[in-house]
Amino acid sequence: MAEVLPLQLMTLYQDLVDTHLSRTPSAGLTGAPFKRMVRGKAYWYATDRTGSHVVQRYIGPDNEETKSRLVEIEARRGATEAFETRCGDMVAQLRAARLPTLDAASGSLLASLSAQGVFDLGGTLVGTMAFRLYDAEIGRRVTRIQPALTQDIDIASYQNLSIALADDAAASLKALPATLTKFGLEVTPSIDPRGRSGRWRRRTGEPVLDFLAPSFEEDQDLVWLEALGVWAQGLHYLNYLLADPIPAVGLYRHGVLVRIPRPERFAIHKLIVAQQRTGAGIAKRRKDLGQAQALIMSLAEDRPAELKRAYETAREQGPSWRDAIGASLAMVGDEARAVLAA
Repeated sequence: MAEVLPLQLMTLYQDLVDTHLSRTPSAGLTGAPFKRMVRGKAYWYATDRTGSHVVQRYIGPDNEETKSRLVEIEARRGATEAFETRCGDMVAQLRAARLPTLDAASGSLLASLSAQGVFDLGGTLVGTMAFRLYDAEIGRRVTRIQPALTQDIDIASYQNLSIALADDAAASLKALPATLTKFGLEVTPSIDPRGRSGRWRRRTGEPVLDFLAPSFEEDQDLVWLEALGVWAQGLHYLNYLLADPIPAVGLYRHGVLVRIPRPERFAIHKLIVAQQRTGAGIAKRRKDLGQAQALIMSLAEDRPAELKRAYETAREQGPSWRDAIGASLAMVGDEARAVLAA
């Protein structure tokens, strides 16, 4: 059974999440404004940081109008600095308690995606990176039972997301490919005849970023995500995983606010997709089953009703769902089978 986290630690994490959720968006520049002379004339600039990326932004010429803007910028900077200081202290305490953290490459990229609104407007972090965030969410060290070694980032979204977006938000998200390029990522070549792919990666390796979307067709083809301006790999059963996601904060710098699937749905979904692994994917099947078992045993102690509801909801979807779940349960420990059979 996974080790239970101290109540004080769980409270600290929830405070971190609540602080991020209650933050008033402060669009604008993050660094201190500075004056620069260009051909004998004075102009104001400031730095803008996203993750580990820092660029200089132009504010305006040295005149009264620009000085009025500088007052507003300083006020926003003060609020941002207070927020980052408070959250940074909480993240440091959670790190010291050895909760799973984000590495610099993944954390910086996720911070940029979060700042751009990917998670606010429908994107959900799934896969192993989401699994790493469940320790703090459910209050047990499940990742120690089933270590999550990969640094791949999987982001799922519905194809019709753009219908609910305001025009300005949609325009911001459509700039996502340019942001990914700035991080040194490029679309991974695929066998698709038109060169389309839902995978982005650095030539040097990690992080690998996969965009995913639910597929309701027989073929799991690529899906165009209009709101994000990227292609995504269509996958069956993904709509079940994406239902009613929850907020979470990844431990990097002052924290990265994302959305992740509900842990009980993540566990049952892993039982289903484990049976889709064949050939070279058998190793991933073992990982799927390990993560499912670790979550099931932990949730059985603290959230049995939610776990049972997620299990029954999946079984009600039809015989293919029941067959996949049953086949996976035959491969996991007796305790996990007994929990769901109760």
